[in-house]
Amino acid sequence: MGLALPDSMNCVEIAEPGGPEVLRPVRRPAPVPGRDEILVEVAAAGVNRPDMFQRQGRYDPPPGASDLPGLEIAGRVIAIGEGVTGWGLGDEVCALVAGGGYAEYCVVPAVQALPKPKGFSMVEAAAVPETFFTVWTNVFERGALKPGETLLVHGGSSGIGTTAIQLAKAFGATVFTTAGSADKCRACERLGADRAIDYRTEDFAAVIREATGGRGVDVVLDMVGGDYIARDIDIMATDGRHVSIAFLQGPKVSLNMAPVMARRLTLTGSTLRARPVAEKGRIAAALRETVWPLLEAGRIKPVIHRTFPLAEAVEAHRLMESSAHIGKIVLTVGPGVP
Repeated sequence: MGLALPDSMNCVEIAEPGGPEVLRPVRRPAPVPGRDEILVEVAAAGVNRPDMFQRQGRYDPPPGASDLPGLEIAGRVIAIGEGVTGWGLGDEVCALVAGGGYAEYCVVPAVQALPKPKGFSMVEAAAVPETFFTVWTNVFERGALKPGETLLVHGGSSGIGTTAIQLAKAFGATVFTTAGSADKCRACERLGADRAIDYRTEDFAAVIREATGGRGVDVVLDMVGGDYIARDIDIMATDGRHVSIAFLQGPKVSLNMAPVMARRLTLTGSTLRARPVAEKGRIAAALRETVWPLLEAGRIKPVIHRTFPLAEAVEAHRLMESSAHIGKIVLTVGPGVP
């Protein structure tokens, strides 16, 4: 198990559904790892839009998960549950969790943990799991993006977007992306996007038609929903794949299915949080084999916009809601973590 397990911990809970101000620092009993789990002393925790949706009362944790927000962490293993192999006390890890990340200690299914990439800080490592798990399973598994194909990423300056741009380019794709300002577009292009489109001043569909000679894109990663989906379909290539992962403009849409049939398009999507542990473990193994070498070689790195101490989670959520950030927002938890 480990030695001298903590009795209690500082954490941030959601007092009631509402705005950022409902997040409050509290003390709670520290969790204890069960079978096939490890206990991590958290150094840093990523902030993601699902945390915001949970705080608003729109995205409940799955059964059995912690009610604390926080879907990704980095830190040090301090206790090991029965049945765990491959991890030792003191190992530095990052991990995807179904909840509980906004805390000094977090229980993690062992198969969902990954070694902290060599050369990464704890803050950088904490910014990896949620976006990389999401992009890998949606762009490369459900979307089946292949070298030489073309990807359109909406929200290119978000944590998901900056990850998708870098991974798609690393695996040989051409990348288009949309973003909400000239500065955000330039940031996307510095990360490797072949063309970033300012959706406030340009028609992304027209730009893509011209840039692809009317062929369109092979894969769309969409987190906007609403009328974007119909516009996406209009600029998808034959046998294209459209993957929905969020609906910032709402999930209900009106579609003309004729082009879907005529061009053999696939409309799919997924959520990650409620998937079984074994499925998340499979994704972790795929990342360790295919993506970890790119991280450790310095070819890909999460974009960190800003960090906040755990006790300032309210301000971190305010920044997330403003959409003024480019890349990831991270909470620092452990002592000495910048």
